[in-house]
Amino acid sequence: MIRKLLIANRGEIACRIVKTCREMGIATVAVYSDADARALHVELADEAVHIGASPAVESYLNGAQIIAAAQRTGADAIHTGYGFLSENAAFAQAVIDAGLIWIGPTPAAIEAMGDKRRAKLLLKNIPLVPGYNGADQSDVVLIAAAGEIGYPLMVKAAAGGGGKGMRRVNSADDLPDALASARREARAAFGDATLILEKYIERARHIEIQIFGDTHGNVIALGERECSIQRRHQKIIEETPSTALDDDLRQRMCDAAVSVGKQIGYVNAGTVEFILDEAKAFYFMEMNTRLQVEHPVTDMVTGLDLVRLQIEVAQGGFLPPLINRYGHAVEARIYAEDPFNDFLPVSGKLLRWRELDTQHLIESKRVWAWSKTIIDSGVRTGDNISTFYDPTLAKLIAHGDNREDAIRRLDYTLAQLQIFGIRSNISFLRRILQHPDFSAGNLSTEFIDQHPELLAPELPPPSVALIAAALAKTGDTSAYWRNNAFRPIQQTFKHNDQPITVKLAPNSGTHSCAVHIGADSYHVELWNFSDSQLDLAVNGYRQRVTVLCGDADDWWVHCSAGTFRLDWVSPLPQGRPAEESSGTLRAPMPGQVTRVHVAEGQRVGKGEVLLVMEAMKMEHRITAPHAGVVTSLYFSVGQSVQQGVKLLDVHASDVE
Repeated sequence: MIRKLLIANRGEIACRIVKTCREMGIATVAVYSDADARALHVELADEAVHIGASPAVESYLNGAQIIAAAQRTGADAIHTGYGFLSENAAFAQAVIDAGLIWIGPTPAAIEAMGDKRRAKLLLKNIPLVPGYNGADQSDVVLIAAAGEIGYPLMVKAAAGGGGKGMRRVNSADDLPDALASARREARAAFGDATLILEKYIERARHIEIQIFGDTHGNVIALGERECSIQRRHQKIIEETPSTALDDDLRQRMCDAAVSVGKQIGYVNAGTVEFILDEAKAFYFMEMNTRLQVEHPVTDMVTGLDLVRLQIEVAQGGFLPPLINRYGHAVEARIYAEDPFNDFLPVSGKLLRWRELDTQHLIESKRVWAWSKTIIDSGVRTGDNISTFYDPTLAKLIAHGDNREDAIRRLDYTLAQLQIFGIRSNISFLRRILQHPDFSAGNLSTEFIDQHPELLAPELPPPSVALIAAALAKTGDTSAYWRNNAFRPIQQTFKHNDQPITVKLAPNSGTHSCAVHIGADSYHVELWNFSDSQLDLAVNGYRQRVTVLCGDADDWWVHCSAGTFRLDWVSPLPQGRPAEESSGTLRAPMPGQVTRVHVAEGQRVGKGEVLLVMEAMKMEHRITAPHAGVVTSLYFSVGQSVQQGVKLLDVHASDVE
């Protein structure tokens, strides 16, 4: 019997495991790095142990420190969630050798499925994507194999997942660079640069089957999840059931997944991932020998708690004899990133994190039997989002009697979330959910590429957001001093570098004012203003708006149209900033320079890769905005950089 469990992870999954353990009467131990000393998972757990510095390799990937923490606190078991050491066979064996209960599959199963290349060679009678899975990793052999497979194709890290070490290659000319880049990213993320090649299946759908095995030889399938909506080969929206499967195809895919599990003697939670082509033929891609980020959609439709089931199986329990499924569930992953700037991850302080008003009810009693909405988050107001880990903030899951109900409920709940201080992908997620093709179930892994309108620039803020920010900045309009009492109060904000001026003309003796924004006029009544909440009516349309000011006079406004950042512009004269060349390239986020492809004095063409940065486990390429000559290079390989610093200068020329 497990009485105390150590969680070898952080963020939302660590918080999620704590909640289940509380319901089961199991004490929890958190581990944390320097960056996470004040993190939510540390606060929620019963005990916590510091395990190292902020870089994951010195903390969450330090297996010896984690096992020592379990022994020091008297923990009986270790749960790794997903990511970090969750699919590390050597760590699993070390946990078992230390006399602790390992909540996961056997080390042998992890070893067998942890390498995509070896997994494909091992499995029998399972359909595979055409490709190259050989041991020879030389460029000569890989390039020759690619020629036989044909383009486009996928380059994949054999040892990993999550989109890391993965590249789509459209032509032979692009392959050498893709191989080098994928190897670097794979080595950094998984410590293994081995690659495989797969034929790229056009307009494919990504379907995965959740399986579970117990220690008594039983392996069952809990149904499918569709994970076709992806950016950078990483899932962002998942759902069950899939609109692509009928009962016969679902049964055949579940049978294949169970066969995979039985061939390797699988125990605990695992996911068998398939690609489904337009002809409804399916092909094995990989198996994830752990809990998945998207497991809650399966929880929702089955009424099970998969984390609880993991713990029960690890204690020797039997799988449930009958699995019922009801309704439809959809999950959206909420990231600290800017979708309208190439999905660059962002970091900084969370000025405000506000979930649903009903969240306290969800936390007090987590109801699994067909709940309506659940949010699994790992952050709260005041937290710092660092560059050391991936940008996941939370995931929101909605359930409905049918797909339309679930999507509508998910969209509504996303609209209620308030994230101030950093950019997030919420508005992008809502664009997807509201898209006609998504509503119709016309999905593929190319969905975002096929719909560039999803990445159109962010719309300007509505008038109510500008008015609310101007009122909050001004404060008591009747006490706001100006040398001409009849002159309107002016507040100017920038949104995406575009200045917008709001003119307020208070009506004496009332809580109302006339407002002018450009050529538009409004009558505004302020009904209430407390705790950053404004209740105001604009031309008779009454709304509740949240407004908060950051440290640099950046104003964050949340209304029914979404969340907007407005940068206040001082009316005082400002010194003219030094003009900067259009060829000055700055760091888009904090990170580390991992590759420099140019030298000072070198001629480059437009779009040429100049240097590569790594941040939040991903590589980001800095490319030339125009043809020219590199005149200055400010950083070298291995150096850390802060957001906004100059990386290099490219002087424009006519050379292409």
